[in-house]
Amino acid sequence: MSWWDLRPADAADAIAAWVAARGEPAFRARQIAARLWQRPVAAWADATDLPRALQQALEAEHPVPRPALAARQASTDGTVKFLWRFGDGAAIESVLIPEGRRRTLCVSSQAGCAFGCVFCATGRMGFGRHLAPSEIAAQVRELLLEPGGERPTNVVFMGMGEPLHNWPAVDIALSILNDPEGFGIGARHITVSTVGLVPGLAKLAARPEQFKVAWSLHSPASERRAGLMPVERKYPLPAVTEALRAFARRVTFEYVMIRGRNDQTEDARALAGLARELGAHVNLLPLHPGGAPGLEPTPPAVITAFAAELRRLGANATVRRSRGLDIAAACGQLRVAVDAGRVGAEQNGDVEEEARVGLQDDATQA
Repeated sequence: MSWWDLRPADAADAIAAWVAARGEPAFRARQIAARLWQRPVAAWADATDLPRALQQALEAEHPVPRPALAARQASTDGTVKFLWRFGDGAAIESVLIPEGRRRTLCVSSQAGCAFGCVFCATGRMGFGRHLAPSEIAAQVRELLLEPGGERPTNVVFMGMGEPLHNWPAVDIALSILNDPEGFGIGARHITVSTVGLVPGLAKLAARPEQFKVAWSLHSPASERRAGLMPVERKYPLPAVTEALRAFARRVTFEYVMIRGRNDQTEDARALAGLARELGAHVNLLPLHPGGAPGLEPTPPAVITAFAAELRRLGANATVRRSRGLDIAAACGQLRVAVDAGRVGAEQNGDVEEEARVGLQDDATQA
């Protein structure tokens, strides 16, 4: 297995064994391990603290795995979206959202998604494959390899795919992100978003770190939620609610507001009750403009009134604004646009919208 697909401690052991087998001094293992995540290099030739012969051996036996940058877009609000393509052709997206001193990176955990939420461009493209731990973490690593690259302060699993559907890889990726020998990002600055896969929630809750969890809820009524999110039929609201009780840290509800589907007064009342029950914070997210076929965003005035009703009923609620509206910033849009030939490898400015929820600045609160 690739060193980049191991938890930092396991990678250190594997590197130490490789160094010892070559008869190299033990300190070389520490130098090499630091180049995986802490001080990454684009190729071993860039690791100038290592002898040339050792660089060549590493390049031959353990080449640095890197995705290709297929497209990059920069919004006027500072949001930057990347489309990465791997050797087998699988393509995924990540989005950097700067907000003051905070730099939040939204990462993907799968190429495509199997859960078919009707408002999601990724869901409509279907499932491609799971990402390996190295491919998830590479989305952070590539930022550090850019000229003047800075480490993100926050990471949110809100990109392409359902993280808990790919739990074995996400589990390792969380360790790489959080471990001081990896990227060293604090657990409370890492959020895992999920449609509500109960077995995966139990595994995430069992980890000792204080990773945050965001539930893609979108309706507090089971029948209406099933019309938006087919996963409701397998893991209904009561089952997910019970699973979320295992989280001592605050849970966030992600709630995309869709005109006539989940924005009525009775929705607010049911949502407030659920939020109070779990002590959850509700993020109200406007449906991304130009969105999914047959769906329209809730008007701003209605969203404001909905939030006021939630607060009146004792629920914590925030209305978030969409980021990257002048680029294909919603999950799955850039890949669709590139595959359709509408966007080249480098493009700023307007792109035809393909669908669904925009990446929101609520991610910066993670």
